[in-house]
Amino acid sequence: MDAESHSHCKYYNIENDFSIADLAAFHGHLGPYIVLGYRIGKYVRSNFCDDPFRMKAEVRCAGVPPQSCLADGVQLGSGCTLGKRNIEIIPSETVSCVFEADGRRIVITPRPFPLPKKDMDYEAAIEAVAEEMYSQRGDELFDIS
Repeated sequence: MDAESHSHCKYYNIENDFSIADLAAFHGHLGPYIVLGYRIGKYVRSNFCDDPFRMKAEVRCAGVPPQSCLADGVQLGSGCTLGKRNIEIIPSETVSCVFEADGRRIVITPRPFPLPKKDMDYEAAIEAVAEEMYSQRGDELFDIS
């Protein structure tokens, strides 16, 4: 179906703008990887393809938490979802997100970020890192190729 056939739908392809609290409510807690995935997904939706029905996402990572939490953020930010079967996690030694749409491709690689030491209140410290990442510029969080 093309966009024209959905022109009378009220809820088709709604733009999303989720708060930190929304991310935490969806994921169960607030961590850096869901924030990073969300910001990557938002970037892709704004700068690569604005229609998640035409897009496919691959989250390449260790395939287990915390890296796989990227996929939850990518779903919220890009609109690619498990239900539509247009996102998948690909086990990889390196972390990246690959998006394809209309014969084009973009690869986004997260930049390293500081993790707190385990000897402190780790969950609160992780949450603080994630909160800071939420408001950083995209070029501070990831590289695009």
